[in-house]
Amino acid sequence: MTADRPGTPGLTLLVRLPGQEPARWHTGLASVEHHVPIGPGTAFNTGSVAKQITAHLVLLAARDNLIHLHQPAADLLPRLKLTDVTIADLITHTSGIRDAESLLSLAGLRDLDHYTADDLRTLAYRQRERALPEGQFLYSNTNYLLLTELLETVHRTTLADLARRRIFDPLGMHATHFQADPRQVIPGAAAAYRPTRDGWQHTQTPVALPGPGTLFTTTGDLDRWLGHRHQRWQHDNTLLPGEEVLGYRTADHQPYVYGPGLYADPRPGHTAVFHYGHEHGFSAVTHLTRDGLRIVCLANSADLAADHAVAAVLRELSAHPGHDLEQLLPLAVGHARRAVEAAGNGREEDGGPLRRELGDFACDQVPGTLRLTRTGDTFYLWRRGTADRLAPAGPATWEGDGYTLTMHNGPALPTYDCGRPDCVGRHS
Repeated sequence: MTADRPGTPGLTLLVRLPGQEPARWHTGLASVEHHVPIGPGTAFNTGSVAKQITAHLVLLAARDNLIHLHQPAADLLPRLKLTDVTIADLITHTSGIRDAESLLSLAGLRDLDHYTADDLRTLAYRQRERALPEGQFLYSNTNYLLLTELLETVHRTTLADLARRRIFDPLGMHATHFQADPRQVIPGAAAAYRPTRDGWQHTQTPVALPGPGTLFTTTGDLDRWLGHRHQRWQHDNTLLPGEEVLGYRTADHQPYVYGPGLYADPRPGHTAVFHYGHEHGFSAVTHLTRDGLRIVCLANSADLAADHAVAAVLRELSAHPGHDLEQLLPLAVGHARRAVEAAGNGREEDGGPLRRELGDFACDQVPGTLRLTRTGDTFYLWRRGTADRLAPAGPATWEGDGYTLTMHNGPALPTYDCGRPDCVGRHS
């Protein structure tokens, strides 16, 4: 079913109740400038939803004895200085390796600069110490960038070719492609947008990356993938998918845990695996429950993320079991949209809290500097227009994912550091 939203981007939803045919709902435009509507064949960038594909390929490599999950990743990635990090650590985000994309501003790259996978790997390989103690969870795209290089090393081919041969072609996912080159044409691909005061603006940037952030696909193809995962889940008779090969670890939000490219809710009666993706204005969600409920949502507008829509769908399904999905899906998305609009999310607005520029942050593990700002009692480290939030953790200490910032000189804030002797910044 399609709902018209004249002149705006939108999203597509697929919901399949256990044992039933899927219900689909589309709204908005795949191309605002060409007035092309979103439909079942529209392909979207899925961002981090692709991690489950990459992780599955790593588990297949382990099954084929090409690698061992608990061997040091440096055995296959000799430039990696963290020699105690295992392949399993990379999969479960317990390596302590900082997100290389969060270090791009330190390397002097601006929002519209072109960068490649090798640029990010160079930043990753400069890291000499874990940002967090061994075994602690730190979500980092760098982990999956390194897993991609590892797969390409042992298979002597590209991730795109490997995924096509081992997953996409066998499952009939013919509309699914890894886009390693931003010039590559993806059939039926949507463009992504963000709202501004003057209308819609494109959000894509000229990056060239394998693995995380480059998987384009449709709701139908992801439904095929989730069907395959559910079939294997039932066959293996484990609490969570892939658990017989790789144990899930405590994640960043209780009660969730993280396994082979998937978050999981292991609570009885709530058992499900899911992942969100946000990449250059696109957003995506896959959600699979143990009893076989499948939800896929793909969006191309920064003003309504796919995870907000899926959360609304799950609430409606819980509150109104047996409700006609043809009516429930647009109702749920409408609720999500109104909630976002009420909160003022996703739009450029005048006013709001005053953001104070504090200067530049520097670390000898990467060249360049990173902007530091303060709003109220919260600090932000900025990377390519995106901020890492540092929340208060003590009278002079603020913490974020992989960062600890300590103020040395009171309210004047002339100096600060990241909790390491080689990472020091000065107010400018």
